[in-house]
Amino acid sequence: MLKRIVQLFIVIAGGTAGYLYIPDLVGLMNISSSAWLKSPYIGLILGAIILFLITFWFVDYVVHFIQWLEEVLIKAPVADLLFGSLGIIVGLVIAYIINQPIQEVDIQVVSQVVPIFLTVLLGYLGFQVGFKRRDEFLGLLTLARKEKKKSMEPEEEKNVDTPKVKILDTSVIIDGRIADICQTNFLEGTIIIPQFVLEELQHIADSSDVLKRNRGRRGLDVLNRMQKDLPVNVEIYEGDFEEIAEVDSKLVKLAKVINGIVVTNDFNLNKVCEFQNVQVLNINDLANAVKPVVLPGEELTVHVIKDGKEQNQGVAYLDDGTMIVVEEGKDYIGKTIEVLITSVLQTSAGRMIFAKPKLLEKAL
Repeated sequence: MLKRIVQLFIVIAGGTAGYLYIPDLVGLMNISSSAWLKSPYIGLILGAIILFLITFWFVDYVVHFIQWLEEVLIKAPVADLLFGSLGIIVGLVIAYIINQPIQEVDIQVVSQVVPIFLTVLLGYLGFQVGFKRRDEFLGLLTLARKEKKKSMEPEEEKNVDTPKVKILDTSVIIDGRIADICQTNFLEGTIIIPQFVLEELQHIADSSDVLKRNRGRRGLDVLNRMQKDLPVNVEIYEGDFEEIAEVDSKLVKLAKVINGIVVTNDFNLNKVCEFQNVQVLNINDLANAVKPVVLPGEELTVHVIKDGKEQNQGVAYLDDGTMIVVEEGKDYIGKTIEVLITSVLQTSAGRMIFAKPKLLEKAL
């Protein structure tokens, strides 16, 4: 069907060209014996036949190009098409306004060539700006919609601050503790899962490495649990920042665009967010904050399981996984002993406790 439409267009174009130009061409060639060729209707028929025969071999390429273009447009996100089209329209309107005084210039090259160049250039620039800045425009529209909704709310509801959206990164989804936190209602507001994070999770779940594959599948299971079983509002952000390659950088950019908060347990992403003045919630910080408080001078009973990095050190663990480095504890490996805490080191990467055997304290 498409091929027939293209062929019909070619026939109509050839007939129109023949009707307009073949009689004049015959007149210029002074073919007096062929006066019947000067008839515009004969030119219409000849033009249609000639152009159809010339482009007959080219029809399949045109059809394939149209089909390819149709597939690309169908697969493209609606936001890309919308803002790309709006950008072209704005660029063409600006070009039309600029071209009006240029077309009045007496110099033929300037009045005819320059408008065409400006129209193509500004149309292209308009499309690029609309397409590449679509995420910022979407963020502005979202904020405007929220402000309008807020302005329509009763006065007493306006005084209630709306929680910012929380944007989850890949590491915190795979970790799994975010689901338990949401279940306890400690995390307020809408949970945003960016599409590029989902793609990274799927890529990990399809990995040939067994460990990575299991981690990816666990992350997908966590998302399904959050969406179906937990009392939280989970939304998918369809946009992407194609000019940015790194997923962490995309998360920071998205947080700036929609004024959200990044939720992670990645120590490096935590530092990048702080450097770029983006709010961040670190699950490890939360876990460390709710661990039992242990102070220097307290006594604990621990089981030394292995030697430490430094000479004569032993290593033990609390029930919550906190590492205890026991000075002079190498001789107690495999034994349960009482230790005296000497210092506690706590960072976003975790907490570490230093202690020494109580027996040595008594000996001193």
